[in-house]
Amino acid sequence: MESATNAHPPYRTFPSLSKIPGLAHGVFTRHGGVSRPPFDTLNVVFKDGDSREAVTENLRRVKAAMGLERMVSARQVHGDVVHIVDEARIARAESHSPVSVLPPGDALATDLAGVGLLIKVADCQPVFLVDPVKRIVANVHCGWRGSVVGILPKTVSVLKKRFGCRPEDLHAAIGPSLGPCCGEFVHYRRELPRELWDFQTKPDHFDFWAVSRKQLTDAGLKTHNIEIAGRCTVCETRDFFSYRGEKVTGRLATVVGWAG
Repeated sequence: MESATNAHPPYRTFPSLSKIPGLAHGVFTRHGGVSRPPFDTLNVVFKDGDSREAVTENLRRVKAAMGLERMVSARQVHGDVVHIVDEARIARAESHSPVSVLPPGDALATDLAGVGLLIKVADCQPVFLVDPVKRIVANVHCGWRGSVVGILPKTVSVLKKRFGCRPEDLHAAIGPSLGPCCGEFVHYRRELPRELWDFQTKPDHFDFWAVSRKQLTDAGLKTHNIEIAGRCTVCETRDFFSYRGEKVTGRLATVVGWAG
């Protein structure tokens, strides 16, 4: 990943996605906001004890850094609901300025210009899906439960059916998240289906980056179009929020959208 220059708050970008004309995207660090510990400082979730005023200011800073007119998120529940973000859906959303919040769902997709799709994470994978041919973007919240229910292949299927996207045209980028070094699941025999047991890297540890790569390639994406940040949020709590590493903590902002 690369650091954005002259950005406040700071965020990281993917080299592969940065080559796509008109695309705005960023994985924000925990820095550059106003929240106090243990949410220091760029927490973007209105819960767990952080002040509404601080989160609102943090979201304003994220939106300004992205340079997009509007920002849309959803109430994330570790499920497999994919929201198509169109004008009608935005009009029905709850307004929590500067973000419009949709009902429960863990993937957002749109063809609207100027709309940033916001996913919030603290160990779960944020996964950007971009079709530069059809000019479609999606942002997916994929924790281990999302891997179990197949949120990534389901999102690819929705993009095919709704927008006519071809999987071979899609670019995917997997942001900082739980790495195989820290992906311990001591109860995996009852939490994970058998087909995921092949991704065990050492006793009780699993590589969910590899799981996502496999699910995406099985859905038709080309391996060379999948970029993985390779940054473990549990190991790098200096820069990223981690629920496993910190328990009470904030959530990182990840945003993707068409600038124009």
